[in-house]
Amino acid sequence: MQATLDQMSIWSLISHASLLVKCVMLILLAASVVSWYIIIKHGMLLRSQESGWKRFLHAFRSQSDLINIDTQSAKDSGLKNSGIVDIYQQGLDEYQHIYQDNTAQCKLSNQDVMESVERRLLISITEQEERLQQNLTFLATVGSVSPYIGLFGTVWGIMHAFIGLSGVEQATLNTVAPGIAEALIATAIGLFAAIPAVVAYNRFSARADKMSTRYYSFANELQGRLTRLMAKNPSVVTQQSAPSQHV
Repeated sequence: MQATLDQMSIWSLISHASLLVKCVMLILLAASVVSWYIIIKHGMLLRSQESGWKRFLHAFRSQSDLINIDTQSAKDSGLKNSGIVDIYQQGLDEYQHIYQDNTAQCKLSNQDVMESVERRLLISITEQEERLQQNLTFLATVGSVSPYIGLFGTVWGIMHAFIGLSGVEQATLNTVAPGIAEALIATAIGLFAAIPAVVAYNRFSARADKMSTRYYSFANELQGRLTRLMAKNPSVVTQQSAPSQHV
């Protein structure tokens, strides 16, 4: 009985598994390690983005001067890589560029200015959405494929075990159990890799979608602030450019 228990230990079953099953186990373990690395890294990214959004939005709404907000955010190292700060900076840079280019011959109207700022904000939001969705495809792939890879290792292991029984005159449970047990470990490792990846993917996708909605709301709020700023600075709001002559 003691010999049987030694044969049924986890490490003993893995060491006695066939080469193909061992390769399957290594692939699944590698996928699990990479998945956990992505889970930890992406979790920290989302946490920093959510924290930065709360802090910067409070400063944005409590400060009447947009330029001062820009100076404060640049000095605040904790918000340098925050998505909402990048979106704000892109929109403000576009507005200031139009303000400095106000001496051009073709003057821009109020609507043209805001359309240009809006396009810049949408581009910045798209970049942040790609950042929030980065590496989530890998988690989805691991979550959907790992159980099948583990099942493949299990089927191969069981088949290999039954082939080994062909040369045995009398097959007992003690003879069959080790081969089946070592094959089932592949399925267990596949589930171990898949379950955290699926849970993390669903959770991160929901949080990323929520952050995207917040970014769009902030962009609308920033456009409103810039519209009121243009109303206070008539030099920025110019006359509508003359329509072009069609031949």
